[in-house]
Amino acid sequence: MPEGDTVWQAARRLDRALGGHELTRSDLRVPRFATADLTGRTVLDVTPRGKHLLARIEGGLTLHSHLRMEGTWRIFAPGERWRGGRSDQIRAILGTAEHTAVGYRLPVLELLRTRDEHRVVGHLGPDLLGPDWDPEAALHNLLQDPARPLGEALLDQRNLAGIGNVYKSEICFAVRAVPWLPVGELTDPARVVAAAKKILEANRERPSRQVYVYGRGGRPCPRCGTALRTTTLRDPAGSERPTYWCPRCQPSPPVPGHSGPEGS
Repeated sequence: MPEGDTVWQAARRLDRALGGHELTRSDLRVPRFATADLTGRTVLDVTPRGKHLLARIEGGLTLHSHLRMEGTWRIFAPGERWRGGRSDQIRAILGTAEHTAVGYRLPVLELLRTRDEHRVVGHLGPDLLGPDWDPEAALHNLLQDPARPLGEALLDQRNLAGIGNVYKSEICFAVRAVPWLPVGELTDPARVVAAAKKILEANRERPSRQVYVYGRGGRPCPRCGTALRTTTLRDPAGSERPTYWCPRCQPSPPVPGHSGPEGS
């Protein structure tokens, strides 16, 4: 599940493969940009912004992509067999003399002027893994709606950028608060911001994430041994997402939509 850490890793791989090199192949397989030809232009850099990827290209152009749930970019050497999905799932191909980057199942892919990047990322809050990180601004954003559940506030990219459903549960576990606790009831909201930064930074260099509660429903809590619980909660877009917590380490009011005090 792409979140700030995996998007950061994807940007680094793409930048290493394409950055500073001239494109010898360009194929954008979305109707709006199907006739765009980037061959002959140099890729200047590939930069992550929250969960967004910005490939800046000579001539003032940016190729913007978002992986959402299933999208991925794969890098291949000349002659290497492409792996990552069916051919009809390919949305973009960017090739140089040494590497080919293939984007599979990209739900968002658009070519825009670099000067217009604010149209696609200008709404984002401070990037947890970016040069614009500002903990005070992130904290200010989180506290704007004291009644909002913590998990929902963390997932709102306008507050701070880079957190997805996995880290929602992990951050709440780290600060011993349940995701449905109103932000205004946090005893130390600054600790939430610090934990978010620490967790994403710790995982951005790892090939696989270190998680303590996510996906571990029914297994012992790594802190106290109590069986971890799971339920579903709505994200800011209204989709139901699995949520994990420890009922002992994260004491709480009832889970919304559940009759019992600890969910299922």
